[in-house]
Amino acid sequence: MIALAVAIVLGLVAVYVANIYIGGSKQQQELQGTSKVAVASVPMAFGTELTPDKVRFVDYPKASIPPGAYADGVQLLPAGQKRFALMPISVNEPILADKISAPGAGASIAALLPEGMRAATVAINDVSGVAGFVQPNDTVDVLITRQVQGGPNGAQQVTDVLLQNIRVLAIDQQAKNPDGTPKVGRTATFEVAPLDAQKLALAQTAGSLSLVLRKPGDANNPVVETVSMNDLRYNMYSGARYPAPAVVGGLGGAIAGAMNRTTDTINSTASRPRSSGTVSRRSTAKPAPRPAPEKPSVEIYRGTTSNSYKVGGYGR
Repeated sequence: MIALAVAIVLGLVAVYVANIYIGGSKQQQELQGTSKVAVASVPMAFGTELTPDKVRFVDYPKASIPPGAYADGVQLLPAGQKRFALMPISVNEPILADKISAPGAGASIAALLPEGMRAATVAINDVSGVAGFVQPNDTVDVLITRQVQGGPNGAQQVTDVLLQNIRVLAIDQQAKNPDGTPKVGRTATFEVAPLDAQKLALAQTAGSLSLVLRKPGDANNPVVETVSMNDLRYNMYSGARYPAPAVVGGLGGAIAGAMNRTTDTINSTASRPRSSGTVSRRSTAKPAPRPAPEKPSVEIYRGTTSNSYKVGGYGR
């Protein structure tokens, strides 16, 4: 009975292992096969209409077919319904559902917007648009330069970071000339949140906008400061302070305060009237002793430690 039970168990295990092996082999054979996939036969830019002469079907490895690919020409190009490219598609690149418009729909950039996002367009020039090197799907920072009132020196120009890490949807619908050279666009369309769209609309009326091209995947800078005319100089302890404004700013304030206190001490000492020391011959009273003048001092900072030194003196 024991031998019979062991035999039955071993038989069941053998059947189970055989089924797994046979099923894996069939699945591997299926994945190693090929299937017809629709690819572009010519380069297609944004707004290009899909027609049968611009599409061809090629054998594609089943294990590498991307999601959204088309294996049926009728499904890709329904009768009587036009489709357009929403993104640039290269030759032999699979035509995916998220790169073309819906059947019967026009070439609208709105189809590329994620849920809850908006497309906002601003005017740019060859300088603010980074000389035409900003292309669709790049990310940029948007700067605003405007004039503010009420400063210590009256009205002055300042520059702020308005938005960070904004995706560019289009630059005049094209980013390159036919010969491949960068094209200087006059408008830029961004993918932004509703509140950021309001900021862009207001910023265009308040000042001038500039684009700063970012490296792909670069994280946002948590420290942004306003740059004014006073910051247009090379000075460690004034102007914009990166990356630790609290540390550098505190040290700069301490040094600036020490310099101001030293200047005030020297000025007050130098402006104090000095006694002439002349005694009238007619007076028999002994003149009052002249108080010793206070020597000026200089406060020197070494790192975060300060030392005060007396310098010079009067009456020598």
